[in-house]
Amino acid sequence: MMQNVHLAPETDEDDLYSGYNDYNPTYDTEELENDTAFQQAVRTSHGRRPPSKTSLTSSLGRPMTGAIQDGVARPMTAVRAAGFTKAALRGSAFDPLGQSRGPAPPLEAKNEDSPEEKIRQLEKKVNELVEESCIANSCGDLKLALEKAKDAGRKERVLVRQREQVTTPENINLDLTYSVLFNLASQYSANEMYAEALNTYQVIVKNKMFSNAGRLKVNMGNIYLKQRNYSKAIKFYRMALDQIPSVHKEMRIKIMQNIGVTFIKTGQYSDAINSFEHIMSMAPNLKAGFNLILSYFAVGDREKMKKAFQKLIAVPLEIDEDDKYISPSDDPHTNLVIEAIKNDHLRQMERERKAMAEKYIMTAAKLIAPVIETSFAIGYDWCVEVVKASQYVELANDLEINKAITYLRQKDFNQAVETLKMFEKKDSRVKSAAATNLSFLYYLENEFTQANSYADLAVNSDRYNPSALTNKGNTVFANGDYEKAAEFYKEALRNDSSCTEALYNIGLTYKKLNRLDEALDCFLKLHAILRNSAQVLYQIANVYEIMEDPNQSIEWLMQLISVVPTDSRALSKLGELYDNEGDKSQAFQYYYESYRYFPSNIEVIEWLGAYYIDTQFCEKAIKYFERAALIQPTQVKWQLMVASCYRRSGNYQKALDTYKEIHRKFPENVECLRFLVRLCTDIGLKEVQEYATKLKRLEKMKEIREQRIKSGRDISGSARSKREGSSGSDSGQNSSSSSKGERLSVKLRSLPGTNEPYESSSNKEIDASYVDPLGPQTERPKTAAKKRIEEDDFADEELGDDLLPE
Repeated sequence: MMQNVHLAPETDEDDLYSGYNDYNPTYDTEELENDTAFQQAVRTSHGRRPPSKTSLTSSLGRPMTGAIQDGVARPMTAVRAAGFTKAALRGSAFDPLGQSRGPAPPLEAKNEDSPEEKIRQLEKKVNELVEESCIANSCGDLKLALEKAKDAGRKERVLVRQREQVTTPENINLDLTYSVLFNLASQYSANEMYAEALNTYQVIVKNKMFSNAGRLKVNMGNIYLKQRNYSKAIKFYRMALDQIPSVHKEMRIKIMQNIGVTFIKTGQYSDAINSFEHIMSMAPNLKAGFNLILSYFAVGDREKMKKAFQKLIAVPLEIDEDDKYISPSDDPHTNLVIEAIKNDHLRQMERERKAMAEKYIMTAAKLIAPVIETSFAIGYDWCVEVVKASQYVELANDLEINKAITYLRQKDFNQAVETLKMFEKKDSRVKSAAATNLSFLYYLENEFTQANSYADLAVNSDRYNPSALTNKGNTVFANGDYEKAAEFYKEALRNDSSCTEALYNIGLTYKKLNRLDEALDCFLKLHAILRNSAQVLYQIANVYEIMEDPNQSIEWLMQLISVVPTDSRALSKLGELYDNEGDKSQAFQYYYESYRYFPSNIEVIEWLGAYYIDTQFCEKAIKYFERAALIQPTQVKWQLMVASCYRRSGNYQKALDTYKEIHRKFPENVECLRFLVRLCTDIGLKEVQEYATKLKRLEKMKEIREQRIKSGRDISGSARSKREGSSGSDSGQNSSSSSKGERLSVKLRSLPGTNEPYESSSNKEIDASYVDPLGPQTERPKTAAKKRIEEDDFADEELGDDLLPE
């Protein structure tokens, strides 16, 4: 054990720091003067070399630790921190970042006149012009976009010439040239300058230096399709399809779809079917499936239509389920995220895709249902069963409602009602839609009790259904409770501010309540939404007329005839307003235009005849009264007016023949006999005694009749008027007045009495009154109904009465 123990030798206590001052005597500079070897070296050629501050180097050629190189000693990295130097020994301050060296030298000035710099600036300007052109196109300013594109093209050509002068042609920026030409062609096409667009595309396609330029033949095919040059469109589509590699599957599918659509336009349905069948087998989509159904419908292949419909139903939508947007817990963070994505752009895109799919399916079902089976009802049932077994289950009820609408189109109202009544036990949404339609049907048939009950059912099923509320308001309106009807219309507007039917009906309600300012406000608001609605324009004009503002009424009627220039009622109304203002020439112009479009309006015919008599052109008035006599052959007054015109114009023989014809048809007409007696007396005919005898007998019978009436009955007034009107005995006093009409300002002079000369003018006046065609009428409010896809569905809301009812 002890052999491994070593004891420390006993020595004298030495200094702890001894030995640190010992060093190699070679570095002792104090004894150099006495060093013979050193002095000998100094005297030799080695000693005469220029002094060097470089210290000894290592065998590797790098300075040794502590050696001075370029005024800086190599740091002793093993024993001190980085950045520490012995500069203090040389009288310099500590400056590890080199801040004492001063600022960096200034950059060299850019030479803007150099060719390279000019080319660079011009290239930048070309890119800016292309971007501005694209932005203008996206904003809808197509003219500005084209100007920018042309400017970019001019500057790009200047740029190419400058590059060719400075550098080799290989250094030309082909990408910039391609983008400029492509943008120019696109802007030409957007501005419908198809020839220029095709020329520009040809420049790109024919240039072999542009890679993948062949796919632009698709754009050329699109232009030919717009020009209806279908053969060339198909040619270019196929050329583009050949130049696109098979890895670009989506692009190839789109081009094939364009080819199929072009075949449909040319009527080559078999070729179109081949294209769409290939698409549906490779990458099925909604448009291709719908077009395939159209093609089979065109060729009349029932079984293929069924298979194509099933393929359309099976196209995946690739959207999330609605359950994703329902919060599964009360976690506030999760609820916040769900609320944020409920209506984001992705969700909106999903809704649009789903709505488009539903539209295609509903349209396809309505198209093929009447032809795929022996009857349309069986066809609809087949479509409903297929839809129920798919992901579009909710569309089955809509198809059933469309089935009822088809019954309506076929005038089979009983079947339509029975079909709609089947939905009374369905869920609330479908029940509300069916009840709304039923209420609509019963309202049109004036069965207001049934309409009211179904309107109540629709409102109770879905209180937020604006169509149901509008129908409920209509039934209340029909019962005369206008205040309550207005409340329902207002509630419909609160639920859906875009419900134009409710807004229109509120205006009608305010008119009934004589709240004209509020009615005018409603119609003006509606006019801001429906700019070219003839009904709204007429209602505004009518309200101004009731407010006794004829100038405004005329102005709005002028807008109305700009929308419906052939509407005879609107033209006659304009004529009436100008007549009331005393402008006969303008009144005649519009009355004549109204007669030209609808020559069977008695009021217009009467006014025109009266106008010609008033202006002493009796010959021209004859044709109007003859037309009136054709329209109302039982009214003797028109034939008497024809005879009167012949008499006034001096054609007595024609007048006599006309009076004889009238007497043959109406032998008890006293006025006719009076003129026959007078004419025969003046001409000297033998029949005068016969006519005089008949006249006396009729006058005597008339006196006896009047005596009996006066003595026996209190209500004789109305009976006498009826008998006199039927006999036409007082055509000079007869009036065609109506509760709706106003009296013409143009008065017809009465037929002269028996004792008056033919040329004399009596002060008697015929009441040439007429019915105001657009006057105070019973206005029925619009009926609202559930609308799904097509705006012409019978389930859609009606826009009230016809603008110009008969």
